[in-house]
Amino acid sequence: MTDSADELWASAQQHLAAKQAGPARAALQALLAEDPSHVLAQLALCDLAWREDRVREVAQRARDAAAVVPPFPELICDVIAKLLLAGETVAARDLLLHPALATIASDVLLMRLADHWHYLGQEERALALLDRARELGLDGDQIRFRRGQQLLLMGRESEAEPELELSLALTPVHGRSALALSGLRRQTRERNHFNRLATGLKNVARGTRDHAALEFALYKELEDVGRYDDAWQALLRGNAAMAARKRHDAERQRQFIDRFIACATPQSLHSAEATQEGPQPIFIIGMPRCGAGLLERLLGHHSRVQACGELGEFGRQLHWVADHRTTQDETFLARLPQIDHAEVGRRYLAQAQWRARDKPFFVDKQPPNWMVAGLIHAALPRSPILHVTRDAMDMCFSNYRTFFGDAYAYSYDLAAIAAQHRDYRKLMAHWRALIRDRLLDVSYERLLRDPEATMRKVLAFCGLAWEPECANAGRCEQAKATAAWQPYAAQLAGLRNALQPG
Repeated sequence: MTDSADELWASAQQHLAAKQAGPARAALQALLAEDPSHVLAQLALCDLAWREDRVREVAQRARDAAAVVPPFPELICDVIAKLLLAGETVAARDLLLHPALATIASDVLLMRLADHWHYLGQEERALALLDRARELGLDGDQIRFRRGQQLLLMGRESEAEPELELSLALTPVHGRSALALSGLRRQTRERNHFNRLATGLKNVARGTRDHAALEFALYKELEDVGRYDDAWQALLRGNAAMAARKRHDAERQRQFIDRFIACATPQSLHSAEATQEGPQPIFIIGMPRCGAGLLERLLGHHSRVQACGELGEFGRQLHWVADHRTTQDETFLARLPQIDHAEVGRRYLAQAQWRARDKPFFVDKQPPNWMVAGLIHAALPRSPILHVTRDAMDMCFSNYRTFFGDAYAYSYDLAAIAAQHRDYRKLMAHWRALIRDRLLDVSYERLLRDPEATMRKVLAFCGLAWEPECANAGRCEQAKATAAWQPYAAQLAGLRNALQPG
């Protein structure tokens, strides 16, 4: 790097430290004019563009950085993160195969790479990286926890349990390890984690995510052994800790939903031309904990369908086309009439079709896509949208008893959950009126009671021939239609009243 380039980089760093975005950008752009291969300058400009809500610029600069990134693993990981942030999924996948990443011996970088592969739904690759860390002698609570979580995702519970047990033993305040362990099986009075949870709760910092996760784990184990009063108190404490961290403005959400419905007209959501080639998506949507996972598993056993898990791809491509980081504010609503839905569809397919693995259909199970179901139809009018419904009390209490981390802020407050459910019903009614023949409601309870009849209807709606494996009764039996809220009926009377229609 020349003396001039060194001076520009130093100047940019000074301006960035002083939070002087304009002068920092000018110095960085001058530096790139002199040295187009300066990846750190591109990444710094990515950060500025993201903060200033210029999604397309982030994508372009990340692609430019990927084209010239030197074989330095940490820098490659940084570029991958920016590509994923801006919806450049295929470019990120390709960069993850860079030869320089094949010999990493750092636990931090191996975990970062595993997270990137997990983000892409490539669970075997993610596990292989965590296995490599173990083979290199790298150890600790984080490696153990990540590997345990990865094994759980792949259905290998018996291998996951000792990893999670050791993670919690190494760090008793690690709430997510405790939570994962509590959910592995039904706890008993003879076999449980009460002593470890008591130790963790005694030492954990109050109000942290670890504190909340430990309370959720304690709730689950107390419920398993029938100590419902104590379980409820633990659940209250866990939710209160998260509600204080992640405040949700239910009134603002309601106002946004009303404005969104007013803006989302047939004129603003004119459908794109249905000329897309290659594998086509089948979308599964609904509120979190609606039972979408069961439907995806059953669909995934069709010979022509690849189950791909929860993809955020549609939202990322919608953000790129709108050149805006969110779909839930006034700026997005103002840009909605100008959105090129055909471009959203083209970009979505370009970034997602590789996941189909040579099958003609792939399942995109992203429950929060209920918010943008009409936009999905406008962008991909040939794609069926399966909306999983569930009893309101079952679904809302399931939200309340689930630790979502920093996602779904509404889920940590019963009044907010009821308000969210009302907004959800209202918006889904609007989408049904607009989409009609490309949206199918699928009852979770009916799927459990009569899987064959339900799956015959689902497959016909998706244009797929009947295959008996798609109604495997054993898989349905693993998901019981239990009313988990009933032991807490008195405490949940207010929620039940709030969920009544009218």
